[in-house]
Amino acid sequence: MASSPRRIATGESGFPAKQGMYNPDFERDACGLAMVATLRGEPGHDIIDLALTALRNLEHRGAIGSDAGTGDGAGILTQMPDAFLRAVVDFDLPPMGEYAAGMVFLPLDHEARAEQKAGIERIAASENLEVLGWREVPTDEEHLGKLAFEARPAFEQLFVSRPAVGDAPALSGVALDRRTYRLRKRSRTELGAYFVSLSARTLGYKG
Repeated sequence: MASSPRRIATGESGFPAKQGMYNPDFERDACGLAMVATLRGEPGHDIIDLALTALRNLEHRGAIGSDAGTGDGAGILTQMPDAFLRAVVDFDLPPMGEYAAGMVFLPLDHEARAEQKAGIERIAASENLEVLGWREVPTDEEHLGKLAFEARPAFEQLFVSRPAVGDAPALSGVALDRRTYRLRKRSRTELGAYFVSLSARTLGYKG
């Protein structure tokens, strides 16, 4: 006589009840995550290449839309690529660590975008931050699904600093990040502008 399959008791959460070494309190839902690092202590484009390869290999962890070409978002977070940024912007940057850069999603409509950027600059000024400039980020829309294409924002990078004022030295590192955190959060609540990141130490790319 065949035995009946063993039933596992479940709690209100839908997870199995606590038993043996298993504890449902440690269950965590998460997106796919990969980390790439080297021991050489120097940045390099090869690290980015490996990170993008890892990202492609995590496709199975993301949700796919009905058009099979729209996902629920993916990206990479890197150390501040100082040399690269200096090569692609047309304005001067302070020493590394004394400026913050971040990606922001803006409206596609040019007038609405200009209005939102002006609002971000007003908030920056109220936080005693100096706007160094903006950079339009190159994008490739060839492989976007229909839903992603219709919902896409404009991508720009904002560069800010808090230079020395009187006897107060320029802000850098974590101290500057604390100030840009306020700018990022206020831009979201007051203007609806979404920053992927805005930091003196890291830079996020997300789509």
